[in-house]
Amino acid sequence: MTLFKMKAMSWLHLPKYVQASVLISVGGALFGLDTGTIGPLTTMTQFDKTFGHLSSTVHGLTVSMILIPAAISSFFGGHLANSVGRLKGIALGAAIFGIGGGIEAASVKLGMLLAGRAIKGIGEGLFLSTLVVYITEISPPQSRGTLASIPQFLTTVGVCGGYFICYGTVNIPSSASWRIPFALQAILAYLFMISTLLFLPESPRWLTARGRHAEALLIWDKLGIESTEREKIEERQGNALPSQVQMKDILAVFSKSARRQTGFGVFLMGAQQASGIDGVLYYAPLLFASAGLSSSTASFLASGISALLILLVTIPAFLLADRWGRSTSTIFGGLVQAACMFTMGALYASGSVHSDRGAGRWVVIVLIYVFAMVFSGTWGVCFRVYVSEIQSPETRAGASSLALSANWVVNWIIAFTTPIFLAKSTFGVYFLFGSATLLTAIVCVFWMPETRGRSLEDIDSEFSGRHKFREGAIESGSGIMLDDLLSAGEEYGSKG
Repeated sequence: MTLFKMKAMSWLHLPKYVQASVLISVGGALFGLDTGTIGPLTTMTQFDKTFGHLSSTVHGLTVSMILIPAAISSFFGGHLANSVGRLKGIALGAAIFGIGGGIEAASVKLGMLLAGRAIKGIGEGLFLSTLVVYITEISPPQSRGTLASIPQFLTTVGVCGGYFICYGTVNIPSSASWRIPFALQAILAYLFMISTLLFLPESPRWLTARGRHAEALLIWDKLGIESTEREKIEERQGNALPSQVQMKDILAVFSKSARRQTGFGVFLMGAQQASGIDGVLYYAPLLFASAGLSSSTASFLASGISALLILLVTIPAFLLADRWGRSTSTIFGGLVQAACMFTMGALYASGSVHSDRGAGRWVVIVLIYVFAMVFSGTWGVCFRVYVSEIQSPETRAGASSLALSANWVVNWIIAFTTPIFLAKSTFGVYFLFGSATLLTAIVCVFWMPETRGRSLEDIDSEFSGRHKFREGAIESGSGIMLDDLLSAGEEYGSKG
């Protein structure tokens, strides 16, 4: 009994950097809720009664309307975070997202709904562009991959919750069936904004870059980061950023010393969406319906099950993020995803999938599940972490924002064209996604250096060419497992 109490107390005394990482990651849940609800909502009969039946083009426009504003705002989101601070930038984005969600919930015309989604996209781009940057900057190297994966984990929680919220409201006979999910997102956005401003410390790395060293040291103490690690940061950033960070770092991401990291980050984040994951998540009901699950309830339930499986896979994936290398995860995940897409395309192209009979439709349904699970356990967890940690202190926020902008642009292309593509060809889209994924895996075999377990300062030195890669230079990352968290909590509690 005593041991149980000690373990329980250790959970209540987790290091502050873990608590802060979890709280800021709620922004990922907001993103997931929108992703998980917009596809099912737009196929509800109650939605059609309010706005009329949507053509495949208008359907794609409605779903994707959030993405281009998000791409534009996310490009400037990092620079805003450099100017006003990480937390204020995130809170502003959450507030704008909440306004957009409220407009969506109150919509009476399609134009009003589209305007709400556009406003929502502006907010989403602002806070998502800075979430992983903030976590990366407050985390010790041995836990950075795991902690920076929490937003992706909560994104899958949001997607799962979104599907099942729609499953729960689909039978409400009034327009409340589609208004309730939008209203819940608006409420959560404002709760997230308030908690960010009231309960989280500013990034000490950002404070150091602004010359506020005394405040940074106090926050390092509060977060529970070892003095040896903070001294390395102070020395590295004190030399790199003698003046305050300005909006001028918009151009710094294209400088000779940074363009390799910037370009590779943009490629990875664009490739993440080119895999077709949001085509699957947004239009899961359509995909399952084309495979034979014709009723809205059955397709919603199948979509919810896929989101639940994604969630179950993401739990061990983020806990093991610092045990499995970033490049290994990327290459393995890409090859499996490509195999799934090529197999589904071949089944449709050969006429083996029938809506009322045969094993082909069940193979497609299973492969959709496998694809989504593998993506979430590999690319979904590691890409945003990798893109953020390879950037230099001067360009981390700006380059991460630019990469996320590329992600949003490709996301928009996928979200807008997928229903049109499916209406023209049952198999072409699968071959397109599979080819893009295979190409990414091949590129990463040759040009993706490993970063697992290294300090941000060491990674920057490697990419900047200040010293060459050495065999065995990568530190062994232990990750955060349950026992690790408990032990850290006990140690942190004893210090208190």
